[in-house]
Amino acid sequence: MKQIPLLSTHEALGAKMVPYAGFNMPVQYEGVTIEHETVRKAVGVFDVSHMGEFIIEGPHALELIQKVSSNDASKLEIGKAQYTCLPNEDGGVVDDLIIYKLEDEKYLLVVNASNIEKDWKWISSKNDVGAKMTNLSDDYALLAIQGPKAIEAMEPLSSHDLSAIKFYNFVVGDFAGVEGVIISATGYTGSGGFEIYCKNADVKQIWDKVFEAGADYGIKPIGLAARDTLRLEMGYCLYGNDIDETTSPIEAGLGWVCKFNKEFTNSEALKAEKERTPDNKLVAFTLDERGIPRHGYDIVDSDGTKIGRVTSGTMSPSLGIGIGLGYVPQAFAKLDSKIYIQVRKKAIPATVVKPPFYKG
Repeated sequence: MKQIPLLSTHEALGAKMVPYAGFNMPVQYEGVTIEHETVRKAVGVFDVSHMGEFIIEGPHALELIQKVSSNDASKLEIGKAQYTCLPNEDGGVVDDLIIYKLEDEKYLLVVNASNIEKDWKWISSKNDVGAKMTNLSDDYALLAIQGPKAIEAMEPLSSHDLSAIKFYNFVVGDFAGVEGVIISATGYTGSGGFEIYCKNADVKQIWDKVFEAGADYGIKPIGLAARDTLRLEMGYCLYGNDIDETTSPIEAGLGWVCKFNKEFTNSEALKAEKERTPDNKLVAFTLDERGIPRHGYDIVDSDGTKIGRVTSGTMSPSLGIGIGLGYVPQAFAKLDSKIYIQVRKKAIPATVVKPPFYKG
């Protein structure tokens, strides 16, 4: 079990710690609903230092990234970030990730914690162009400061105008008395804010100053359980649930990050799949009656025949209804289609809706 740098801090705050992706992580402090509402209405801080960070640099850095990534990284300018995925050879997804362009020939790739080793091996196996790769995952910490009051609360901690950092943009500069910090607006909650990438040695100072600055704004530490309900209300995919080695990015609604003006792993097959329309589609749904859809529950039709599976589901803290994502055949994927979620012995009616569930 790997330990994040602020383990003792979380324990002192009374966090419930659980194993997650090989790390000991804070899953909740006061409770999921309270923490969820804190992010929606004020400001909360997630420690997501388990995420992986790779640097790819040198004259052939972009060439390697273009080969393994489905999106078109040639469009990136310094200070901009891009969501993308790593397709495998079989129509599935190795991982989804964010690419940051740090310099002309230097990129930061932020990958899911559970896939650090797998992603490193995968990208390395494709690196026949001599790009320099460095795995910084064990050396860097990551805090996500999220919520509508995040920018106002944190403004005094940096000489940069945090309100000027647009979505999927970033700056490298001073924050909480530490230089060379990446301040990035690539949030996963739908309530604004930003992420702070720093060295392990600096994260305690930053954490303390963040909570000092946010004291008058109702700032609280937030666990991974609320992170999951927040991202689900936005309809964002979670690797291992909604996408994995067996799910097509086209089926998952990630065709927008598959740019076929270039060649990348399995691009020809994915292009053909997009053109013919895949058999199944990842849809968002709300329950019409009380109930909680869970990962792995069957989706059935009006006759009770299984047509799909729930990949993510919860009782939405913001909306007070059951919401979820799941794969169904195209015939059931149209908006307002009626499907049924098998919750134990009861098939609860549900309606296919357009994400996000939470409109803000």
